[in-house]
Amino acid sequence: MTEQFETVLLDKADGLGTIRLNRPKALNAINDQMLADLNAALDDLEADEAIRVIAITGEGRAFSAGRDLKEISTEVHRSAGDVWARLTTIGKPVVAVVNGLCYTGALSMLLACDLVIAADTAVFADTHAKFGMLHGGGTTQRLRDLVGPRRAKELLFTCEPIDAAEAWRIGLVNRVVPAEQLEDTARNLAASIIKNNAVAMASSKYLINAGLQWGTSVGLELETREYKRQRREKADELRADTDSFFTGGKRDGA
Repeated sequence: MTEQFETVLLDKADGLGTIRLNRPKALNAINDQMLADLNAALDDLEADEAIRVIAITGEGRAFSAGRDLKEISTEVHRSAGDVWARLTTIGKPVVAVVNGLCYTGALSMLLACDLVIAADTAVFADTHAKFGMLHGGGTTQRLRDLVGPRRAKELLFTCEPIDAAEAWRIGLVNRVVPAEQLEDTARNLAASIIKNNAVAMASSKYLINAGLQWGTSVGLELETREYKRQRREKADELRADTDSFFTGGKRDGA
């Protein structure tokens, strides 16, 4: 099933909800309408219990060229930071499927996703400094946490693009695959995630991100609290999957 917004396409199949950025003539540049459409698509996918994994990709030859410079030059454009932050807090795994160019604002979005699969033809860069723009989407913090402060500074200071192989080497992406295998790889990855327990995965996502934000000592305390809370509130659901595993059974939609 495919739903069409003004600037994105939303497809649902087999537990996977795919948001496809759909401004190919503008290299999927992110404008305010796209941010609104992304937010609406996330509302839909978050509320749909049948959807277990969310993927974000681009239509055409680009993932996204970043924020629309025509719009961002005005004083009334919307900050993308709140939408990107939502990717980190939504209780489902979010996978960026990078099919081509991924620049600046799109890199900010990628950094907020949980996992990244890239085509071998993908190219990554942050060009805020080239255009005299300030960061507002979380790039400085998330890029530092992901690749380390020195590599983060090099990328942000030089504005030079890197290819998919280098992005994998420094830890910016999880996997690099031939472009023609990208969508199949994304579906297979989603299938390997969907078969696992949704409560446990949502908890893991929350705790990892909380530890990054607040530090390991706070993260450990939150892990203990979350363990006790989930055992108290979700005991039946967790126990059903545990029993199914040890008895060799299988629960659809677990």
